[in-house]
Amino acid sequence: MKKAFTWLLLRILTAISRLSWKNLYKLSDIFRFLIFNVIHYRQKVIIENLHNSFPEQDDRTIRKIAKKYYRNFTDIIFETIKLRSISKNDLLRRFEVETSLLDRYYEQKKNLIVVAGHLGNWEMLNLFASAKLSYQIVVVYHELANNAFEDWFKKLRTQFGTEMVPMKDAFVKAVTPRDKPFIYILINDQSPIPEKAYWTKFLNQETGVFRGVELIARRLNAPVLYMGVLRNEWKRGFYRFYFELITESPKDEPKNVILERQINYLEKDILKQPDNWLWSHRRWKHNRPQHLQPFQLLEENKSE
Repeated sequence: MKKAFTWLLLRILTAISRLSWKNLYKLSDIFRFLIFNVIHYRQKVIIENLHNSFPEQDDRTIRKIAKKYYRNFTDIIFETIKLRSISKNDLLRRFEVETSLLDRYYEQKKNLIVVAGHLGNWEMLNLFASAKLSYQIVVVYHELANNAFEDWFKKLRTQFGTEMVPMKDAFVKAVTPRDKPFIYILINDQSPIPEKAYWTKFLNQETGVFRGVELIARRLNAPVLYMGVLRNEWKRGFYRFYFELITESPKDEPKNVILERQINYLEKDILKQPDNWLWSHRRWKHNRPQHLQPFQLLEENKSE
């Protein structure tokens, strides 16, 4: 019964992916109404996250941001389904990007580490990168428990050449030789184990940050870039993304400086478009430990 249900659901998702963008967004609006106005999916989490992140805003403003986020959330779901059948040309016209920084590093045959947050449609962005850029795109991700869904989404994610790396293999695959320069992409705004996290202030809250990016960056000693994603406010399904250099030499940076710079860039982008981030995630479910180890703190600048 479970296999039959999975098979049927995947057939439905494939059929949805072939809809026009206009009809796709009609479905998104219906789905948004059902899960947020009827089921009230994670509304308490969303409102609480917004209130804690923007304590200076009144309840009316918070609920206005939340309402825009609800549409953004369901749009991302249906845009991602659409990727299963999207053409390369259709995908390429949906993003604006300045690639001069990447082009310079590619000419130098340098691998890059790119760190980002859950801004905009990160799935669409990863697929766009493999369709647009000369680099081999390598994306670290969490595998799905259901093998059939994992296979369906993996075909979606790799159709233009992206290499998907399960989180458990992130360190090993980071040092694996490849035929051409690669960009190693990590989404780094989830909630880590408190005792292993770097702790900082993010959106007015004590926040733990995964240290994997820092460790991989030091291992490769490759330039680290922050990738920001901004949604087009007037055209659904269109985005702009850009890159900021965090460091060219990770080994020379004080401990956790890479993470601190990344989280600062991410916060600035969230402040620009508050509804563009993943507010339904339980980002602050862990409290900061009472006593932190030196590796969990920001090291002072070595030149000082």
